[in-house]
Amino acid sequence: MTNSIKELETTDLILATGTNTTENHPVVAKMVKRAVKFNGAKLIVIDPRKIDLVRYADLWLRQHPGTDVAVFNGLMHVILNEGLEAKEYIRERTEGFDALKEVVAKYTPEYVESISGVPAKDLVRAARMYAQAPRAAIIYAMGLTQHITGTDNVKSVANLAMLCGNVGIEGGGVNPLRGQNNVQGACDMGALPNVFSGYQSVESLEARDKFERAWKTKLPDKSGLTIVEMMHAAVEGKIKAMYIMGENPMLSDPDLTHVEEALKSLDFLVVQELFLSETARLADCVFPVASFAEKDGTFTNTERRVQRIRKAVDPPGEAKADWEIIAQVATRMGYPMDYHSAEDIFEEIRKVTPSYAGISYERLEQGGLQWPCPTTDHPGTRFLHKDKFTRGKGLFTAIEYIPPAELPDEEYPFLLTTGRVLYHYHTGTMTRLSRGAVERYPESRAEINPVDARRLNIGEGDEIRLTSRRGEVRVKATITEKSPPGVVFMNFHFHEAPVNILTNPALDPIGKIPELKVCAVRVEKVS
Repeated sequence: MTNSIKELETTDLILATGTNTTENHPVVAKMVKRAVKFNGAKLIVIDPRKIDLVRYADLWLRQHPGTDVAVFNGLMHVILNEGLEAKEYIRERTEGFDALKEVVAKYTPEYVESISGVPAKDLVRAARMYAQAPRAAIIYAMGLTQHITGTDNVKSVANLAMLCGNVGIEGGGVNPLRGQNNVQGACDMGALPNVFSGYQSVESLEARDKFERAWKTKLPDKSGLTIVEMMHAAVEGKIKAMYIMGENPMLSDPDLTHVEEALKSLDFLVVQELFLSETARLADCVFPVASFAEKDGTFTNTERRVQRIRKAVDPPGEAKADWEIIAQVATRMGYPMDYHSAEDIFEEIRKVTPSYAGISYERLEQGGLQWPCPTTDHPGTRFLHKDKFTRGKGLFTAIEYIPPAELPDEEYPFLLTTGRVLYHYHTGTMTRLSRGAVERYPESRAEINPVDARRLNIGEGDEIRLTSRRGEVRVKATITEKSPPGVVFMNFHFHEAPVNILTNPALDPIGKIPELKVCAVRVEKVS
């Protein structure tokens, strides 16, 4: 997030897009609701589904899945056409504006309606609301990123925010809501194939030299593979072994049949996990790990806040903290990792990561700190890009709308989209072992609109078959207007109905994120 969670409560307008906030980020959702109910904030929701936040919204734009770029371009077209852009901000703090203006010129409200289904009058109203708000914050999640145009979607959001001067101010910003508790921290620490910690490129000679000196070893000078690319490489025999930590690709990745083939084709698979997940069941070796309550360390949350976690109880059996297992494996493989505590590792992080340099365990005893925090007397950074952007000037990117990789046709006439429900988390590895969560949501369901259900003679609770070009899944139906006609929604928490057998592994060419939010399916009632 460029800004802080708390700022959502006091801003003037919130635009929520690609985020089912109440079910995926309920704490953040409470702040959004409080902003609307008690502080007079306006709320615009852009989402194909009638999510809970729609009840609190001043305006809901229900776009066709996968048409986000067209909608954002349409909003910017209206803002420019009516002269509502932040002219001085654009002139002094940004570049690339003329190219953006040229591209969005054709995205009239009527043209955008023909692509997205959003009524032209609603698009105009939304553009005026956003542009005229003194401060406006955008929040988004994986509904925006899990497309072949995920990078374009995020850049479009940044375009819109800069166009109205909402980056670098309190209560504004572009604010991704992270999918799991330490995703931000994992990315900060270099758990990406192209960067070291603090997003220092592996292809930078200067960065690589620094880390080679710190770690006393030679490091690769080329970016590695992303998770879907790894699966392809495993099937092709280019990857012989894999080490998977705290991830369950046998439920969470697209085209699960291909994932299973990839993992089974490996010579050796190691899984480091709390529980025997679907992926761990395929492993040659499983390392049992300590939970958050059984180890010391830090988490970094979605607002860049680094927070201490403290061991409350001993881990059961032979379970160890992740870092202890990695250090022991590395040492036995000939590369000694002589760490004695999580704090030892954090001290190394501070030395090689400028954005974390001023953070220490001693300071964290007083509460969390938001990076960048470059020195020990720095208070941390509540919002980014104040006065000027990190790169100097904010860069507008002219982006054309590209349709999803797979759209409904005669053979597969429905569009499938996926997500989470409130009572379960990710692949259900933990929540499905919780009695309360299971009682509240005991089995997977597929949401289908009443119009489609009547046409297919499907009743509430009937078993239906969903079929895509990659496989089929049987699941019970829920009849609801949450999903629009022609769209089916399923969660991915249940191994009994693994929706990712159906989803499309087509990748965003830049971010390499698969298009989990859009694929074509056939829906049939099971006799």
